[in-house]
Amino acid sequence: MSNESGYKRVIKSMETEVLVLGAGAAGCGAAIGASEMGSKALLVEKGKLESSGSIGAGNDHFIANLNSGPEWDSDEALIKHFSKGNRGVPHGVIQSWVKVLPRMIKMLEQIGLEFVKNGDGSYYRSSGLGNPNTLWLNIRNGQFAKRLLAKKIRARGIEVLERVMITRLLKSQNRVIGAIGFDVLDGSIYILRAKSVVLALGSQTPRATSNSTHIPFNTWRYPYNSGCYCVLAYEAGAKLINLDTDISVSLLPKGFGCGGMNGLTNLGGRALNAFCERFMDKYDAMGEHGKRQNLVMGTYQETIEGKGPPFYMDMRHLSPDDLSLLQYTLMPGDKATFNDYMAQKGQTFASHPLEVEISETLIGGRVLCQDNFETTISGLFSGCNFFSFSGALCGGYGAGIQAAKSASNVLSINMISESEVEAEQSEIFKFLQVEEGITPIVFERAIRQVMDYYMGFIKNEKGIELAIERLNLIEKYQDKIRARNMHELMRANEACFLLKQCQLTARAVKERRESGRTTYKRSDYPNLNPEYNGKCLALWQESGEHKLAFMPAP
Repeated sequence: MSNESGYKRVIKSMETEVLVLGAGAAGCGAAIGASEMGSKALLVEKGKLESSGSIGAGNDHFIANLNSGPEWDSDEALIKHFSKGNRGVPHGVIQSWVKVLPRMIKMLEQIGLEFVKNGDGSYYRSSGLGNPNTLWLNIRNGQFAKRLLAKKIRARGIEVLERVMITRLLKSQNRVIGAIGFDVLDGSIYILRAKSVVLALGSQTPRATSNSTHIPFNTWRYPYNSGCYCVLAYEAGAKLINLDTDISVSLLPKGFGCGGMNGLTNLGGRALNAFCERFMDKYDAMGEHGKRQNLVMGTYQETIEGKGPPFYMDMRHLSPDDLSLLQYTLMPGDKATFNDYMAQKGQTFASHPLEVEISETLIGGRVLCQDNFETTISGLFSGCNFFSFSGALCGGYGAGIQAAKSASNVLSINMISESEVEAEQSEIFKFLQVEEGITPIVFERAIRQVMDYYMGFIKNEKGIELAIERLNLIEKYQDKIRARNMHELMRANEACFLLKQCQLTARAVKERRESGRTTYKRSDYPNLNPEYNGKCLALWQESGEHKLAFMPAP
């Protein structure tokens, strides 16, 4: 079948035992876990396996305990630490992360990842982000982490389907039995049937807001995550949680979308305002070693008080060895081109403070799951329960194991009706039929304008309501998005997911009438509300009707 634009719509069907959607660290972990259980796994990725996901650009640290003796380095202490920072993640899921850490560290070293070591051969460890204990292992060649994982995936013979964007989960009798998507290069339709499905499409969405460059792909995290993880689950009927609190912001090198604040603060970098004053002691008892949330909100408060921009991270007081480790090992581990950026500035950490800025805001959430990673929809498993490299890899691995166990109990997979496939095809390709309309770029820009203006660091009820109203207005223009080629078709479908994610986030944030649990403030509710202690906000739909409610955190 061909459409008016000349693209041949070839329908391809594939069947597997465990279908893993998304090939970042979580998806790779899930595919490896399922494969080790003896299941046939199919790993599906919109991009290229070797570079996809937030880990695709690199990573400089891996959080882990080593059971070296002190109480804080034990499994029990790390589980307690994670439980505080991951409201809504079941205890069993957190236990699974900690349990597999030694195995994952060994696996990473076997495939060639190099952790920084001390002279005696022990791991070099650092502390920060609100935890005084040295839980971070630093990585020497982090820019190659994803390529090394991809090499392992291919060596195990795990089937990989690249350049395919998933647009819908397939269900039968309230069980997810696969997914449908399209090849972003040639337009082929893929019907993917499976005994169980792991959703690992990235729980954070960076393109919803802008940083100072206003370049939507110059972001802190992987810019191709457009909300599919939450939206696909929501549309399938699963419950989402924490869209009101899983909102992340960091500081970035000015004009350069690169992480690294973990390394800069852990090794002793000092935050300075425009008057060269250190200010973080006013906002966190641990100063720059405090929570990332406080570092960001402290910087924002200094801005309000007229003490910046500019803002800096100053490393000039550090030892030559630490300076070298930071600039030439850890920062390129997060993004390999970091020192090209520094060379263009004509600076080094030893000669100048590094100018930094507040990043774009990453909105996100989680799919509510049980201790075995299964969501509220049978057959669908959550692979994205944690944000870090360590959490993503280990959490995905646990989800893959549980999905494989579930798949072993399924005898057969139901067929998909032709009418269902035809309806989804029409939705995917409708943008190619629009002759006069707006580009995906313009459509996304309108979303970011609303989110930047009404959903920034300081929010209030009226502003959030206006954001919801404006986003609903933008939704009316969805059918006017025009795609002239396959790349724009992918971007058009991404834009629709992005809009839906923003709408869900705005609804959730409106309900959290307090400040202090995440990286924003409600000017109309400036204090913590103890009524929310031990609770998380769930969103779902029934018969097309939106539902939400605060519930006890798992």
